Amino acid sequence: MNQELANVIKIYATQRDIDLSNYLIGKYKNTLISILVDLLTMYITDKNSSTIREFLTVTLAGYTHQQKKIGYNGYKQDSIGKPIKCEAKPKNVDTHSHPLRKLNGGGNFTDYTFARLEKDKRENPNILISGFINGKLIYILEFPFNYSKFTTQLKERLMYRFKDGKDKTGQFLRSANFHYKHFINCPNLKFVYLSSKVELQKYKPYIVKGFYEFLEGKAQNE
Repeated sequence: MNQELANVIKIYATQRDIDLSNYLIGKYKNTLISILVDLLTMYITDKNSSTIREFLTVTLAGYTHQQKKIGYNGYKQDSIGKPIKCEAKPKNVDTHSHPLRKLNGGGNFTDYTFARLEKDKRENPNILISGFINGKLIYILEFPFNYSKFTTQLKERLMYRFKDGKDKTGQFLRSANFHYKHFINCPNLKFVYLSSKVELQKYKPYIVKGFYEFLEGKAQNE
């Protein structure tokens, strides 16, 4: 973190009586640019929070972002005013800290239960899968929750955790995970965003082989 950004954060957090805007007005343009870039870099690559990655995923897909912790991540209305909900699953690979990790089109549902699965099947939100590498957006894919291979994967993960096929009070499946093979054949799969072939090639080492080939086959040259 550069010293100027550190000062801005300290003033904002501890000295609200000081007008931060006046402090910033006195800075050179290049200094302000450096502060903003550093702040965005920290935020978008934050290992402990996916808020900005979730926001980007939801809004680029045309939804209004829902900031509440409980419920789905976004919503919009169709042509007749019917609400459409979405659930975003953004992933970021930090190649500096974890050079062996790769994007696989995966995501997970935390603290999952059979009751939650049934609720999601009734609501049938659109799932938004997004992948970032060092904060750089690579793809956003969209498909309906009720694609059979996808829901089967989630049920299998639940069955592995709860052998009798029933929820237990106070117990959860910590992570109901999935990856690209569980949705790439969905007939309603949409590409909301996809890097060009040239950009994809730069990040090829950080995307699993089968998923990379799938993305490359859909990417445009420019």
